[in-house]
Amino acid sequence: MAGVITASEPSWTTPLTGLSPHDFRRLITMLRRDGADAVRRGRPWSPPLEDRILLVAAYWRTNLTLRQLAPLFGASKSAASRIIDHTGPLLALEPRRRFSQDTVLIVDGTLLPTRGHTITEQSKNYRYSTNHQAVIDAHSHLVVTVGRPLPGNRNDCKAWEEPGAKAAVGRTTTIADGGYPGTGLIIPHRRPKGGTLTEWRAEHNREHEQVRARVEHVFARTKTWKLLRDCRSKGNGVHHAMLGTARLHNLIQAA
Repeated sequence: MAGVITASEPSWTTPLTGLSPHDFRRLITMLRRDGADAVRRGRPWSPPLEDRILLVAAYWRTNLTLRQLAPLFGASKSAASRIIDHTGPLLALEPRRRFSQDTVLIVDGTLLPTRGHTITEQSKNYRYSTNHQAVIDAHSHLVVTVGRPLPGNRNDCKAWEEPGAKAAVGRTTTIADGGYPGTGLIIPHRRPKGGTLTEWRAEHNREHEQVRARVEHVFARTKTWKLLRDCRSKGNGVHHAMLGTARLHNLIQAA
């Protein structure tokens, strides 16, 4: 079908995925190695793996509705939906399992406005959102793991205790903001009531904030995938999108 978007034209790759053509080809190679293009039962996919990955990444990147996006790829709305449901999870970031002794991690929660109300609650941004605990490597700025989505009214301290990010981190040195008291994470010194911090504690807090700000920079970069600003996906769609965009972010960051 003439005039449709296809991965065979490299000029589409960067605006729709954020990846360079070289990194996109590298991603396809990794996915094929992991069995993403294995023969499945039933009717085979019409678009090749490259086009399916491009469609999913474009959906996350642009946040167009499926009714808007599908014709651009020469597909029906239902076919585009099936591709996203099947291919999106294949792009998920695998949590890192091992850390060197000198590794320092940073954790923070981010709220994603989500329309599927089965897992959302009104949060401090006054929207129905999900809370995602994300952990990054302080040195490389790469995402290490992302916890499962929780209702947006769950505070970070309690969300950290849920299965997911905490289990992946283990005993690795991890810093966080002041919203994680009593968790064992390294947080800023609290100012005593009616008093002031000592000079060395104030200096420690300044250094802590400079390092911890790196996770905010990662959130800003991942949210260039506009689906994370207003997720219409239902069920596990928001979790797959967060993990998938984290993997794409890491590929760009490591390039």
